[in-house]
Order: sequence, then C-alpha cells, then structure tokens
Amino acid sequence: MKNDNLKDQYRINERIRVREVRLVGDNVEMGVYPIAQALRIAEEQGLDLVEISPNAVPPVCRVIDYQKFLYQQKKRQKEQKAKSVKVVVKEIRFGPQTDDHDYNFKLKHAKGFLEEGSKVKAYVFFKGRSILFKEQGEVLLLRFANDLEDYGKVEQLPVLEGKRMIIMISPKKGASSAKKAQAPKPKSESDKTTEDNKPQ
Repeated sequence: MKNDNLKDQYRINERIRVREVRLVGDNVEMGVYPIAQALRIAEEQGLDLVEISPNAVPPVCRVIDYQKFLYQQKKRQKEQKAKSVKVVVKEIRFGPQTDDHDYNFKLKHAKGFLEEGSKVKAYVFFKGRSILFKEQGEVLLLRFANDLEDYGKVEQLPVLEGKRMIIMISPKKGASSAKKAQAPKPKSESDKTTEDNKPQ
C-alpha cells in the first residue's frame, strides 16, 4: 500500500497533461520544452519523464529511471523515520518539602533516565495550602537541575502550571561519558614498578 502511495505522488510520461514543462537534471539541457519534445528526450535516453514539482509554472520535470527514483525516495523516507526516534519523557514527582534521602533517591533515577537518552520532567506538586511554599519548590527544582548538569541540560526553567511547578531536562549527548569518567584509572607504569619491586 505504502509503495502505491509513493507512486501516486508523481505523474510520469503520458500522465503529465500540460502544454510545456521545465526540464532539470544532469543528462538534459535545462530549459522549458513543449511536453511532446520533453517526452521524446526521455524516450531517446530510455528513461522516464517524472514531474517532481507540479505546482511550479511551468511544472518541473526530471528525466530519470523512475524505478530507481522510487527506490531512492523509499530509502530516504526510511532514513528520516530512523532519525526521528521517539523521545521518552520520564516524570519525577517531588513534594515541596522533600527530605534529602528521598531527593537523592530520585536524583539517582533521573541520572539513569538521562543516561539512557530519556528526557526528565521533574515537578513539585502543591497540595492545598502548600502552594505557599512555591519558592521552596522552585529552589528544589533548580538544585535538582544543577545536580544533573553533567547528565542533562535545562530545556525549560521552573514554571507553575496549576498545582504543579515543572522543569524539563533533556539528556546531554555525552552524558554516558560522565559514567566512564568515574571508572577506576588504570595503574601507571610507576605503580607497576613499585609492585614488581615488592618482596615475594
């Protein structure tokens, strides 16, 4: 089905019903030609006349191998699909008076999410009168963003939406390198020599 849709996108050869077209491409002399002459040029080369820009005046056509052209278009579509990877957003919820133990637990989770390439949407939820502590909530979220600066960058500063104050943090490209940096260092040559000189 999808292939048919792609085919229907372009008019080719006799299906191009206009008086004249603008020819472009490597294998033709570019310019405006009557449709009959453009079709003849394509036929002489054993290729197809493909309308690539129907809304131009006159429409723009290219003399190409239509099957090869379709194959390249499909390939390009696949590549674009692969590039537009779906971004996962993980939510982390705080209260306005979150204790250190809970905070550190959530910070650890956020580091993991950012390392795996997910965005983090952290928010402070204010219940009832706790909205009075909104400055406290903002400070908490800014501290959170600061503690994650090796792993992610702030996409949106804290904003109050109803009863929630939200901050968005997206992963840094080299976030996983922060993990590698914490790996134990290999022993230097001098360390090895002192070990070699130890009595057996």
